[in-house]
Amino acid sequence: MTDTMADETSRPHATSLSGRLMSRLVPSAFLYWLVTSVFMLLILVPKAKDWIGPDNDDSMRLVEIRDWLGGQGWYDMMQYRLGLEGGTLMHWSRLIDAPVGFLITLFSLFLPVGTAENMAATVWPLLLAFPAFLGLGLAGRRLGGELAGRQTMHVALGLGAIYVFTCSKFRPGALDHHNAQLALTIGIAALLADRGAGRIGHAAAGLAVALAIAIGAETMPYVAVACLCVAIRWIWQGHKFAPAARAFGLALALAISAAFVGTIPPHLYASVTCDNLSLGFYSLSAIGGIGLFGLTYLPALAGFAMRIVAALVFGAVLAVVAVVVAPQCLGSPLANLDPLLVDLWLSAVTEARPITAEIRIEPDAAAGFYLVGMFAMLICIARIRQGRARGAHLLFLALIGVSWAVSLVQVRGALFANLLSIPPFALLIADLRQKVREDQKDIKAALAFVLTTFASVPFFWAFIGVGGNMAIASFGNDVAPAENKDGADACGDSADMAALRAMAPGLVAAPSNNGAEILRFTPQRVLTGPYHRNQAGMLAELHLGMASPADAEEMLKSDGVSIVAFCKGDPQTGYLISMKPDGLYAALAQGKVPDYLSPVHSDGKFQLFTVNASDPK
Repeated sequence: MTDTMADETSRPHATSLSGRLMSRLVPSAFLYWLVTSVFMLLILVPKAKDWIGPDNDDSMRLVEIRDWLGGQGWYDMMQYRLGLEGGTLMHWSRLIDAPVGFLITLFSLFLPVGTAENMAATVWPLLLAFPAFLGLGLAGRRLGGELAGRQTMHVALGLGAIYVFTCSKFRPGALDHHNAQLALTIGIAALLADRGAGRIGHAAAGLAVALAIAIGAETMPYVAVACLCVAIRWIWQGHKFAPAARAFGLALALAISAAFVGTIPPHLYASVTCDNLSLGFYSLSAIGGIGLFGLTYLPALAGFAMRIVAALVFGAVLAVVAVVVAPQCLGSPLANLDPLLVDLWLSAVTEARPITAEIRIEPDAAAGFYLVGMFAMLICIARIRQGRARGAHLLFLALIGVSWAVSLVQVRGALFANLLSIPPFALLIADLRQKVREDQKDIKAALAFVLTTFASVPFFWAFIGVGGNMAIASFGNDVAPAENKDGADACGDSADMAALRAMAPGLVAAPSNNGAEILRFTPQRVLTGPYHRNQAGMLAELHLGMASPADAEEMLKSDGVSIVAFCKGDPQTGYLISMKPDGLYAALAQGKVPDYLSPVHSDGKFQLFTVNASDPK
């Protein structure tokens, strides 16, 4: 009998009751979530400069929700105030807009609308942290098994509390959809790690996979591997696993069909886009789910070889569907991005950096993004060789591996790899802790316990990598876009927005980094925002800044621009000035204002100009 069991039997009834509660998943996850949420509210909210997160996507999401609550159609995903005439069709999902919009509507029953928005933005990411805690606790319990399930669950929840606290995606104000994707990611892993192959759990995993696909295409590599793991387990275990695989496949097919019909307008049913749910991802997901459902009805006597052949044949069918329906989606969704945008915009976004760029630009921070996932994969390999929870560790090895591989191409994958690394680390830490409790004189075990605990935390690697500066600033677990600057020369403060609000509504040419906030704080339209579907608007603003003052006049008027918001301190603007010292932006930086621009007084950092109307002929 372990010390823990002995302690529980000797405690009085009240203590025994609390012990029993804390041995259960939901009460334990709730307590960790509650404490973490309270700490985040007490520490982060008082010093926040804005109730809405600093990421451009947070502001743009709020703009999108406002438009929907203001009467824009459920299926209408156009952002009419972004880009050239006609607007920009956004690739986001109403599945995120709906719950946040519900919270805003709820809070607005007894609060002013602006305050209701702030409250919703504060509550929403914290609410999403709870299913993330549930997933971590469940995964820890399942990896620990009967012998160490409870201890591993609590270690996973403790590491999860550090992860949530240090991750910007769960901080108050984070309206971006990545927090929902992270919660779904760990939830899928935990549900699929069921040694008993329960049908309800696998059906829930199929539903979660469908939601992850519907919310955003970023998780497609991960969910594809998750589906592959289910198929491989059915091939290996056959009839024993068939009910669970059947439930997973059916739930996936039904849920993705509901999401497709519920969020995609009928006139776009035949359209194939690679950055959101469309015919391409829908057909592969639905056919894949139905196909897996059908494969599980092979006769119970069908052997291992027959299951392999059947799965390979169906895999070939899926491959043909992918090539025929969505060949363009077999590569990067940003493959058609204009080279100028790749050089001047995408290369400056931190979350889109490959590992080579990350090491070159921020070598001291790279450890926080890559080492935890790498060590977790090594832990999984060691457990597989030991035969300890082999199936669950194979699953986590595959899921961490694909997330880590994505992070090599785009560092944002590290957020998912680090989260998925928690359960394997938790089991190792729980085992080392037990060894220390059994022999407190074992210095090697104590040292291994301490070092493993630290090694499991991305914040630790970021802290030692940069002497604490970056870790303290970003809590070591962030992949914040590089374009979100808050330096002394940054434009877009309250004075800038007040000046823009006072001007007649029109189309504003401003740096792409300021586009979302201009939409949020003013009634103006903006030419550009940092979104790949707004290529035409972004290119128009870049060419405008590089054009000679004489050529820029015609470009301004042909694009319908009525306001120029020039920001000399914007990094992209500075690069344009250095590229084209004879361009419009270079002239404005030198104080040379063309005759067709009229300066507008502003107490902010933007230099504002109105575009004069053409002289009458």
